[in-house]
Amino acid sequence: MTRLPHPLVGGAFSSPVAPGTGWPDDPADPDTPVARTPDDVRRLAHADTLDELTARVSVCAACDRLVTWREDVARDKRASFADQPYWGRPIAGWGDPEPALLVVGLAPAANGGNRTGRIFTGDPSADWLFASLHRTGWATQPTSEHAGDGQRLLDARMVATVRCAPPDNKPTPAERDTCAPWIAAELVLLPTVRAVVALGSFGWDGAIRSLVAAGAEAPARKPKFAHAAEVVLGDVTVIGCYHPSPHNTYTGRLTAEMTDAVFERARRVTDTALTD
Repeated sequence: MTRLPHPLVGGAFSSPVAPGTGWPDDPADPDTPVARTPDDVRRLAHADTLDELTARVSVCAACDRLVTWREDVARDKRASFADQPYWGRPIAGWGDPEPALLVVGLAPAANGGNRTGRIFTGDPSADWLFASLHRTGWATQPTSEHAGDGQRLLDARMVATVRCAPPDNKPTPAERDTCAPWIAAELVLLPTVRAVVALGSFGWDGAIRSLVAAGAEAPARKPKFAHAAEVVLGDVTVIGCYHPSPHNTYTGRLTAEMTDAVFERARRVTDTALTD
């Protein structure tokens, strides 16, 4: 098996990366239990700690189609990244372990998070998102290029509704439902969250479903997604944001000012929660 050096920390890694081999921020080790069926996911999502849950997420193999896709992409590689190892595993939640803000998206990009090993990292959507998080005080650096680059989130955390890169960025309903216990369990372990920024309609629906699964009272009607829309579920305010995909940012449907306004609104929500 060909091993390639990590672009920041060196070493030599296979693609996909084996757990416990030294990849920056790898939460798992060779003994981390692996979910191979939906029942396994439901069972292993009952973790005692956030670290334990994160490790289990990062080795999940419950969806055959997604495992095949993410690993094929990792082995074949995009030509521009042919000299790099690809993470090629599920992307766990990342950031502050006691956040006030949670950012919820769809799924990792095949040559973004699936390559770099960090959520929302290594593609144009990530560049847009982290620039805004930095401008609004939620991130220490304006870019997130690769696990190990020193980036940190401040009082914030990121998760994806589906943890593996899906073909055409479209997970099936069965894959979404198989993955759902991971994010619901993570929310239970994040009692400090007071604001959720949901990226796109998939992130919006996933955030609401997950908060309800984690114990929030279900709304009487399904809240409709819109940019800057809000819904309050228990102690948490969910705020909608157009997904920062090139389709939205290049066309001007989502501007930097619009993105910043969402994260500034999240700041006001969390600041108000602290003073109540």
